[in-house]
Amino acid sequence: MTELPPPSLRLDFDAEALAANWRTLDRMSGSAAAGAAVKADGYGLGAGRVASVLAGAGARDFYVAHWSEVPAVTAEVASSQVAVLHGPLTDADCAFARASGVRPVLNSLAQVARWQASGGGLCDLMVDTGINRLGVPLSSLGDPSLSGLEIDTLMSHLASADEDSTLNTLQAERFAQVCASLPARRRSLANSAGIGLGASFAFDVTRPGISLYGGVPRAEFAGAIRQVAFPKAAVLQVREVAAGEGVGYNAAFVALRSMRVGVVSLGYADGFLRARGPGNALKYQGEPLVLLGKVSMDMVVIDLSFAPKVGEGDWVDVPFDLPVEAARSGLSQYELLTTLGRRLRSS
Repeated sequence: MTELPPPSLRLDFDAEALAANWRTLDRMSGSAAAGAAVKADGYGLGAGRVASVLAGAGARDFYVAHWSEVPAVTAEVASSQVAVLHGPLTDADCAFARASGVRPVLNSLAQVARWQASGGGLCDLMVDTGINRLGVPLSSLGDPSLSGLEIDTLMSHLASADEDSTLNTLQAERFAQVCASLPARRRSLANSAGIGLGASFAFDVTRPGISLYGGVPRAEFAGAIRQVAFPKAAVLQVREVAAGEGVGYNAAFVALRSMRVGVVSLGYADGFLRARGPGNALKYQGEPLVLLGKVSMDMVVIDLSFAPKVGEGDWVDVPFDLPVEAARSGLSQYELLTTLGRRLRSS
C-alpha cells in the first residue's frame, strides 16, 4: 500500500509531563494511592498511550466509562487494574467482565442483582452521596443484596469539588458513614479537584482525571501541573487580501487595508470549536498570529501582516494551556481536551 504523506496536523505529547502530573497528584493524595481516569480515549490523548505512561509512573488503578474502552487500556496494563464506571447494563456486560478480568462498578440495585445472578465476584460499588447521577442511593444501603457483594473499591463522586461548597463536606461526611456500614477493601471519593480539598477527602484511592492531562480545577494546583498536549497545524496557503474584502464564511472579518494572511489546516472538526475563534491567536515562534473571521470545519485564517517569515508548510502553535483557554473561550477544560479531533489524535 502506498505510504500516506505526512499530516498537516499534529499533537505533540509530553509523556514526562503526564508522568510528573501523576506523581504530583499521588503525593497530594497523602496516604491514599492515586489512580487514573483514562476514559474518553485518555481524555482525548489516546487511552493506550496514556495508560502506558501512567503505569510506568506508578499508577495501579485505571478507570474507563464504557466497556468498549477496555481493550485499549488492557493492552497496556493488567485487566485486574481496570474498572468500568458505567457498570453492567446487560448479562453480556457481566460475561465480558468475568472473561476479561476487569471490575464492574455497580451503580444500582438492579446492577447488583445482575452481577450476583451471573456469579458475583470482585466488583466496585458506587454510592450516590449528592451528585444524583450514577450510584446506589443512600436510602437503599440497607438492602440485603449489598451484604453479599465482594467489594474491592467502595466509591462515590463529588459534585462541586472545583468550588468551595458546603456540599463537599456534606458528601465527605455521608461517604464516611457509608464506609462504616459497608465493608470493602478500599474506599475512594476524590477526583482531581477533590485531591485539592485535602486529606479528609482522599480515603484509600483517589481518581484524578483532568489534572493528569494539564487541567487546573482548583487554585491548589496552580504551578504544580504541567501542560501535556501541544497541538500544531500547518499553513496551507499564504495569500493577499485587499482592503474591503471579507475573510471566510459570512465575511465576519473585513480587511481595512491590504494584508497578508495564512490559511491554516485546523478547524472545528479538529476540536478547535468556533467558541475559540473570536479574539484568539495562533503562535509562531512565540509571536501571536490573530485569527480572522469564523472557524471553519477544516481551516482558520490568521493575520500574517507582521510575520513575514511564515510561509506555506510552516507549523504554527495552537494555544492549549487548559485553564487559560477555558477562561478565554467559555469552554470547560474537559471539553477542550475531549473534543480533540481524530485527525490530531492520529498524528
